[in-house]
Amino acid sequence: MELLIIKSGKDYIRFKDGRFLTTSLDKAGVYPLDKLELVKAYKNQLESEGFPDVVIKKLVLTEEDL
Repeated sequence: MELLIIKSGKDYIRFKDGRFLTTSLDKAGVYPLDKLELVKAYKNQLESEGFPDVVIKKLVLTEEDL
């Protein structure tokens, strides 16, 4: 499974209650690939709000039996 995430420096971003929060990976906002345009808009908004080093990353998950 492939998902999109947004990072600012070493932190991950979560959009909640109309605002952006920095967080760890386990609390980060994740988006399906078909939401790329929304994620790009979030990236632009984060940059305009002064968040440093904003990048979009693809998170690749695999499922395995234990």
